[in-house]
Amino acid sequence: MTTLAILNGHLLDPAAGVDAAKDILLKDGRVAEIAGPGKLKHAEGAQTLDASGLIVAPGLVDIHVHLREPGQGYKETIATGTAAAAAGGFTAVAAMPNTIPVNDSPEITRWMQAPERDASVRVFPIAAATRGSKGDALNDYATLKAAGAVAVTDDGRPILKDNIMRETLAAAARAGLTVIQHAEDTRLTQGASMNLGPVSFRLGLRGMPTEAESGLVERDIRLVGELRDTDAHLHPHLHIAHTSTAAALAAVRQARRNGLRVTCEVAPHHFLLTEEHVGLYSTHAKMNPPLRSAADRDAMIEGILDGVVDAIATDHAPHAQHEKEVEFELAPNGITGLETALGLVVHWLHGEWKVPLGRVLSLLSAQPAALLNLKGRGTLTVGSYADVVVFDPKAEWTFHAVDSRSRAKNTPFDGWPMLGKIRWTISEGRVAYAEDRVVHAATA
Repeated sequence: MTTLAILNGHLLDPAAGVDAAKDILLKDGRVAEIAGPGKLKHAEGAQTLDASGLIVAPGLVDIHVHLREPGQGYKETIATGTAAAAAGGFTAVAAMPNTIPVNDSPEITRWMQAPERDASVRVFPIAAATRGSKGDALNDYATLKAAGAVAVTDDGRPILKDNIMRETLAAAARAGLTVIQHAEDTRLTQGASMNLGPVSFRLGLRGMPTEAESGLVERDIRLVGELRDTDAHLHPHLHIAHTSTAAALAAVRQARRNGLRVTCEVAPHHFLLTEEHVGLYSTHAKMNPPLRSAADRDAMIEGILDGVVDAIATDHAPHAQHEKEVEFELAPNGITGLETALGLVVHWLHGEWKVPLGRVLSLLSAQPAALLNLKGRGTLTVGSYADVVVFDPKAEWTFHAVDSRSRAKNTPFDGWPMLGKIRWTISEGRVAYAEDRVVHAATA
């Protein structure tokens, strides 16, 4: 592997508490040395990147993406999805199991990680919690973990039965895995295609009540508490995917106060957009959970500001163009998000709402890595993986979906202004994305 020196940059590593000018040496896929400017001791012969005026940070970690393989390569492939991830500054992505067939086996888990998939960055499969994600029989979590699964979920479908969810939480805790819940009581959302409210009424669309999300979150938290009270040695970790309602976030906040291991993520679209963005039936604003009210949107921002939100995740959900160019009610849910996440959060969280840049980066790197116990990721210390994003925090640019490296273009952020331009993404010591595609040769 190439030895690479990143010189003259400003290292911002929230997990390590570093916010200073530093040079970094990457060797054999790991961070080999960190020193003050011009003080690397072992950089002779290394290729160099000049990061003058740029932020050098741990590679971003997205714990909620849909890469569509196996089975739906016409929407996205692991190769195209991870190319988009690299272009967005992500060096690790956790892939959801709602593939065809569902990833409920060690064979599929290993297949997703095989070199033949041609991934640009590291893929961490998340396995199905139940067989076929049907919500009935549990999978063998220990075997799935041994094959590389980092969590379990039936994402795309909720685990509705109380006894199955209780068994899932207990079995995952014994295996040392996080349970990620898609919190949607589908008994309340059948036939619905957007948030229940004045916009759905005006458009004549059946809406999803917020209680469909918050009710299931409250049920799951109750089960976590019951398991803790039953067995003090059992510490289930419940993680709420794509949280979108004020009530669900309030339930998470209270669970934490009660000492329960309950975490949550929020996607950029849920703290930037509202149901009004559906406009006149725009399918690029159709996702599940749906865009909510302004009050719910504001609650997501508040949760980020007060620390209840543990991670920002994209819920990157690519679809083919012809699938979105249909009537709103018939269109599939989901938008792409890997290439817009950093530009959006730097622009809005940091630029507009004055969240410190280190905190913003932590929500995109250190904290999501910790949630799934991805050791050596989300930080840049000697010995950690050489996962790095180098970006210009002051560079303004516009996202154009047509230029996306994803196979899909379904995004409501086409034409949006962004802040923070990625220059290089380095995955385990290898340049996975370079804006100008120039890496300077070694100098004696």
